[in-house]
Amino acid sequence: MRSGAKVAVVGGVFVLVAGGLGYGVYEVVLGGGDSGGTESASASSETKTGPPDKKEIEETAKGFLTAWASGDASTAAQLTNNESVAEPLLAGYTEDAHVTKAVITPGPAVGTKVPYTVKATVSYEGKTKPWSYASELTVVRGLTTGKALVDWQPAVIHPQLTEGASLKTGESSTAAIEAVDHDGKVLDKETYPSLGPILDTLREKYGDSTGGSPGIETWIEPADEQLPNTTLLTLAKGKPGKLQTTLDAGAQAAAEKAVKQFSGASVVAVKPSTGAIRAVANNPATGFNAAMQGKQAPGSTLKIMTAAMLLEKGLVTAGGAAECPKEVRYYESTFHNLGNFSLPPTDTFTTSFARSCNTAFIKKIDEVDDDAALAKEARDVFGIGLDNWKTGITSVDGSVPEATGGEAAAQYIGQGTVQMNALNIASITATARTGTFHQPVIVPQSLDDRQLATASRSLSQNVTRQLNDMMRATASWGTGKAAMASVNGDKGAKTGSAEVDGQSTSNSWFTGFSDDLAAAAVVQSGGHGGDAAGPVVAAVLRAGS
Repeated sequence: MRSGAKVAVVGGVFVLVAGGLGYGVYEVVLGGGDSGGTESASASSETKTGPPDKKEIEETAKGFLTAWASGDASTAAQLTNNESVAEPLLAGYTEDAHVTKAVITPGPAVGTKVPYTVKATVSYEGKTKPWSYASELTVVRGLTTGKALVDWQPAVIHPQLTEGASLKTGESSTAAIEAVDHDGKVLDKETYPSLGPILDTLREKYGDSTGGSPGIETWIEPADEQLPNTTLLTLAKGKPGKLQTTLDAGAQAAAEKAVKQFSGASVVAVKPSTGAIRAVANNPATGFNAAMQGKQAPGSTLKIMTAAMLLEKGLVTAGGAAECPKEVRYYESTFHNLGNFSLPPTDTFTTSFARSCNTAFIKKIDEVDDDAALAKEARDVFGIGLDNWKTGITSVDGSVPEATGGEAAAQYIGQGTVQMNALNIASITATARTGTFHQPVIVPQSLDDRQLATASRSLSQNVTRQLNDMMRATASWGTGKAAMASVNGDKGAKTGSAEVDGQSTSNSWFTGFSDDLAAAAVVQSGGHGGDAAGPVVAAVLRAGS
């Protein structure tokens, strides 16, 4: 305890008054166990081994939470397995975040984990506001001392705190913004959780140019100066400046609801005629924007691009016959269709596309006779791999590296070294829809006159028509039929399943269009594209405009 601090125990509630320090009152509401002080059982001179027992877990958690809530960073840090790193962050809770009171209520331990809720008060320059959140700690055995200790992670202080980041309270570094969609409807973090990191980035980038003024806030300051601050609490609002986005509130609401059905899912919607991003949603909704920054194989959704290349080279036509055997070997690799299905040799390329026949695409690789053909198609027509997209926030524009042998064949069906996210696949669908690449944007180009990426050429009207017809077939009677049944308008789709090392179930991919809206989604370990990602895309297409 700090010098002069006194402890009284009343009905299981520790009330710690830091006498003479002007520090405020801290309370820890303790559940269960005896109330005989905060000394951990690990203080024994005997060096113990193995996982900490129930009593050690309870007493270590009690001691740590009591010290933390009392503002005694030194004692709290000594009860962790990384004292030198923990102490400054614990001290910063009061000194930098300006927390003047906290009630920490532990829940029942679950194994070695102890969850708890924090009800705090933050005060800064006469402004005071309550602040509540939940987190957890884990008790482990010290490697050298054998003591039961809190396994130190920044998330112990706050669940969104990451390595090297810190909590701050003060005048915000940038002006507040009021983000609105393309129709002027307000977009906020509470209503649209997936937009939280995006709105933070937009504020950091454009806040000072929208005419607003700073407020007083509590925020997470990341270790990487290139990343935006994350606002956790607003004590006094600044004057927000209005920021126009390309988003659509209806599509965004549908996207938020759709991804919540899965533990790992992302979706993006894009307007093909302009590149305007209409929706971006992720579950989990905080932190990494996987929908726009993710990198993973997109499975058969990439066949849209492969089909475009084959059509442009005159190697296939939508109505021409295409071989689809159950398997095909190319160099050292053997490829097969899902369930080892095959199609009659008289069936059309449209049927192979709509049924997602892998072998029909791979059998054409020798006729292409150019290992770089798919990479060229990606860059020159679809704008993928240019590494110069300027959407308005951080995004990754996909990659189709040049490859040879079996690796090149794998790329034809969206496997191997191909790297995409939902934004990239939605953009590929949008390009196929119109025949021309329009770089996706989440804020208008006119906001800052940034240079947008362009592709060197468009698809011919003939190729564009055939691509649209094949996608329409997929949505009306192919693998996308069930998912797209509820979608109206001129509609098309493509399903995909991407196998990932270490996963027993493939990732589910789906992309589709309805009139002038294209969308793509991925569900981690979701299986077939039409089963998991398909309904996510359909929900966004129904709601968007």
